[in-house]
Amino acid sequence: MNKLIASGATVVDSPQKSSGRNWTIMEKLFLGLSFQQYIAQAIRNPFNWVFGIIFAIGIPIIIGRFIFGLSWVTHSSYDYPWGLFLGFGLFGMVPLSSSGFQLGTACEVFGRHDLEPIERLGLLNGLLGYFFAVIFLLCDLGQPWRLPYPMVLAYGPAAVLFLVAWHVATYLSVQIAEVSVSFFEWIGLPIGIRAIRKITLGMTVSGIILSTLHQGALGALFTYAPGKVHPLWYSSSFQWIHFFVSSIPGGLCMVIVVSTIASKTMSWRFDERFKDSLDRITISLAKGASMGLATYLVIKLISIAHDNKWGYFLTGYGHWYLVEIMIGVIIPMALLAYSIHHKKVAIIRFGALLVVLGIFLNRLNTAYITFNWKLPYREIPHWREVAICITVYSIYIVVYRFILYRLPIFYQWKAAEELAPAYVAETETRHQRRAPEELALAYAAKAENDQ
Repeated sequence: MNKLIASGATVVDSPQKSSGRNWTIMEKLFLGLSFQQYIAQAIRNPFNWVFGIIFAIGIPIIIGRFIFGLSWVTHSSYDYPWGLFLGFGLFGMVPLSSSGFQLGTACEVFGRHDLEPIERLGLLNGLLGYFFAVIFLLCDLGQPWRLPYPMVLAYGPAAVLFLVAWHVATYLSVQIAEVSVSFFEWIGLPIGIRAIRKITLGMTVSGIILSTLHQGALGALFTYAPGKVHPLWYSSSFQWIHFFVSSIPGGLCMVIVVSTIASKTMSWRFDERFKDSLDRITISLAKGASMGLATYLVIKLISIAHDNKWGYFLTGYGHWYLVEIMIGVIIPMALLAYSIHHKKVAIIRFGALLVVLGIFLNRLNTAYITFNWKLPYREIPHWREVAICITVYSIYIVVYRFILYRLPIFYQWKAAEELAPAYVAETETRHQRRAPEELALAYAAKAENDQ
């Protein structure tokens, strides 16, 4: 895309072209390129070929899972009921999607207008993370057409899963409404923008309530299986707060990671406002993440002391626990503290990546690796289960990229007065490029008409 822009291609960043004509929906979908240009640049992108191979292998396996059943793609059993679909997909993606309520709260409730350039990215990250967590859940449960049953037919108010289902469903609705402002701007629907802005504060408060509750409720699910999760990863008194507190640095660091990847792969989509403020905002997010990591580490130590689990550190699982804490908490916390003080943005981004990996490792340890730790055998994921996880996550990346290319997430729509100078400059350039003979004929015709 950078080559096309350098050669003179126009990027859709306003409701109208510089000539004053509105962009059509198809032109917006093709990023202002012709169909041939769009296909050519898609073919040139090597990542599209990688995703094409993944989809060619993985999508038939996903279809086969719903035809042949769960046993065809996973080794899950009563001993290991939560495999990669939940350990990686649901329990891993939900905490990394907490950026929606955090940045929404900071900007809309606490008035942190300095974070507004990245607010929409945080909201989009939250929406897609929750949506694809539900996709992973459906890959595990099957029968997606029965999804409304626990919501409206088979009530189970005493069950934590009932709480999680309602919270995730309603919070998804809130996030769709919050992100829809960008969509309404893109399609040109002012009435939709005004309607959402009138209820923004209410949606933000709803997001705070719903997100904080179901983040903790995911941890409370493990209280259904006391004695099965290894004691270092389980505490009946603190399990819910472990999941909630870890989601705070997880969501902020996920936004840092996504913005870093975007800066390397789609910087052409950034406007000057976002580009100039990205490093400053990254440092601000790192401050919040470092405080969240410190709080999480203190609560983990308190829970171990409360249940007197120090002796487990001398076992193999204890060593593995220390590896997780070092990779996901202590090392990133030290890196963030140093880089915030010295304003080393590159180190912040590496520390944020470690936090994201640490969240995935913690959730896999809790739901899968240390589950039923007393059994004499360990569960090995089925290759089809791994293929489905890679495929669904690849779809998540492709959808993420598709939206970031088009909707005003990294940029703001240019107003008509901003387009006028560009139109004048473009007109002058066209006149300057005309051949001298054409100019001479034009002036002669004008003189003849004047006479």
